[in-house]
Amino acid sequence: MKGDRRARVLMFGWEFPPYSSGGLGTACHGLVKGLSNNGTKVIFVAPKTPKSDNSNTKLISAMSNITLKEVESMVTPYMNENEFLKELTTMPAEKISLYGKNLFQAVYLFSRRAKIIAEKEKGNYDVIHCHDWLTYQAGIYAKEVSGKPLVVHMHATEFDRTGGNGINQYVYDLEKEGLMKADKVITVSNYTKNMVVKHYGIDPKKITVVHNAVEFEQNDFPDAKINDGLKTVLFLGRVTLQKGPDYFIYAARRISDMYPNVKFIISGTGDMLPFIIQKAADLGIADKVLFTGFLKGADVDRAYQMADVYVMPSVSEPFGITPLEALKNNVPVVISKQSGVSEVLRNAFKVDFWDIDEMTNKVVSILRYDELKDELTAHGSTEVRRFSWDEPARKCMDVYENLIR
Repeated sequence: MKGDRRARVLMFGWEFPPYSSGGLGTACHGLVKGLSNNGTKVIFVAPKTPKSDNSNTKLISAMSNITLKEVESMVTPYMNENEFLKELTTMPAEKISLYGKNLFQAVYLFSRRAKIIAEKEKGNYDVIHCHDWLTYQAGIYAKEVSGKPLVVHMHATEFDRTGGNGINQYVYDLEKEGLMKADKVITVSNYTKNMVVKHYGIDPKKITVVHNAVEFEQNDFPDAKINDGLKTVLFLGRVTLQKGPDYFIYAARRISDMYPNVKFIISGTGDMLPFIIQKAADLGIADKVLFTGFLKGADVDRAYQMADVYVMPSVSEPFGITPLEALKNNVPVVISKQSGVSEVLRNAFKVDFWDIDEMTNKVVSILRYDELKDELTAHGSTEVRRFSWDEPARKCMDVYENLIR
């Protein structure tokens, strides 16, 4: 790198707030904002889906060093083959060739279109940065046409998403190819680094750990608490195997036995939602569980502020931004030890995801003892202030600059 010029980045991502279906979009937004604040120029390539509007453009254009390039695609993060095919049935026949006949053809088409952008813009970036498997092929193509170094950012592996059961071989192969062809790998935790080394055979020296952070802008709702004499326990996340909603609902049954004046909120959607709804009925607590569906924007802060305790019982969580969001909203948290955020968060109760008894005991202690709740809240809200996206951005910048020296 010549002089003091910072590395310029071509970045491939799959979602960007406000239309964010999970932590990947939140992380992309925070990281890009941190890079912009630190003077790094980013060309951000994102899909333009049939349901997109101009919100992404407005958000990114507000960042002085960021340029958005959109690619026609129908794929969104966490989408599986069945969900893609269902969405495809809503498209006019003449559009199918544009979006692809199946999920993996759609990923391929995105990659080919991204390659065109990479070739056209190759004088305007020094390094390529890709987020998760959906963009790895695009990054590989970009490296081929530009000769620029490739960084792949692993937010979640196929083993996290499936719990190691019934992994999709196509996804695994794309992940492994991206990891092998990358010049540098970034993982969001040591937990994920160990997964990448164990399951993909990647040299640990090739991997840099960059923990996620949280943004501090939020909406305040002084009237969020419902004065009905009941305490509230919150689950907020995708209702999928990875996030452990079944362990939450089993714990909810025991919590309600030990502390009857309680209600539960489950916020999110996913393939396990019908099972969880039925299980709440089977366990006799349907009247105590509120299912809100997917929340976005200000409603997310409102949900946190309604809660007396937030629980993240993830089976395999590469990082987990939601506990930081809860602490930002002054809510104490109980998190699984099988998470990246447990590596860096001190002021939280930590349990094994499968230990329903211990999870119950921790939650009930917070509900019963106001002094304990107040102490966890005060220390947690102070601690979370150090999780600024500027720090992960600077670590990524170090990775870029070491690659192009």
